[in-house]
Formats: sequence, C-alpha cells, structure tokens
Amino acid sequence: MGAPHNIKRYGELWPSYRINHALIALEPLRDFIILSGGWAWHFLSPVGHIEYKHAHDHKDIDLFVEPKNVAQLMCLLQENEFKKTWTRYDKLPSEENFRRYEKTIITEENISVRITIDFFVKADIPNRNVKGWTIVEPSYLLGLYSNIHSSDKCWAVQASIKLLDQKIDPIDREELVSIPT
Repeated sequence: MGAPHNIKRYGELWPSYRINHALIALEPLRDFIILSGGWAWHFLSPVGHIEYKHAHDHKDIDLFVEPKNVAQLMCLLQENEFKKTWTRYDKLPSEENFRRYEKTIITEENISVRITIDFFVKADIPNRNVKGWTIVEPSYLLGLYSNIHSSDKCWAVQASIKLLDQKIDPIDREELVSIPT
C-alpha cells in the first residue's frame, strides 16, 4: 500500500516525453497484453487529460499476459531492445509468474528515460477494451492493490472506489484525474 500523498505536491506533472515513449514502447505489444495499474487508469481517464503525477502512476508499465502469449511477448520485447532485469521478487514464492524487462532510451532533448515493463503471466484476467487497448476490468483492478500494485492512494484509484460503490462506470470520468478537494 502506498504512503499518503504530500498534498503540497499536487499539481506536479509527468513529463510528456515519459508518456510518449511509453506509448511508443507499448504499441507493438498491444495485441498480446492486458494493461494494469497506472496505464489502465490512463486509458480509463478522459482523452487529453492532464498527466498529474498523483492521478495515476507512470513510473513503470504493469501488464498481464495470457500464458499462450508469453513467448510472443518476450520475442517482441527483445526485438524492441528490452532486456530481462532481475528483481528481489524473482526468488520469492508467489502466485504470480512475474517478469521485468527494461530499456533506456535517449530522447531528442538528450534526456535518458528508462522504460520498465513488469508483466505477470495469468489466464482469465477480467478485462475490457478501452480506446483500442485491453485493460483490466476496473473492479478487478482495484483488488490488485492488496498484492500486486502499490499506488492505492492515487486519485484514479480513490475516485474509482467511490464511483463503483455508486454503481457508476469510471471510464472517462473527470474524477479520475481531478485534484481532490
């Protein structure tokens, strides 16, 4: 579970180059993945939303892959210059079959950006298609904050809990990206 937010930092933005390069990295993988975490919230949010750091997490890309698609995904990652990165979680017993791949790129502005993809191999993840991407179903996604994801204090998570409690679908809701009052 994430630490409480420092509300004095509300209003900070994700750099556009981070968002843009992550989207470029995701495009070749689109047909083989189910987006989770901050990137699921990203696509659930209204198109053109402001990329507030506290709205949803873009530090890494969390996704699920069906067991039948693992080999294809690993080939695509390697073809796109991603390298397997070992983590402390690799040796721990877990229900999730977890893998991390990373690559570092240099932007046109000569900024180094590391793109981290954490993927979990699991069948039968409840999902839906949103804006051309397959994402984890929001009600299921919220349940992942007890064991897989940690940024449960982000605005999108908090807003979605309230919306779903009211039986309101969170897709394209401004609350997902609005500074809490």
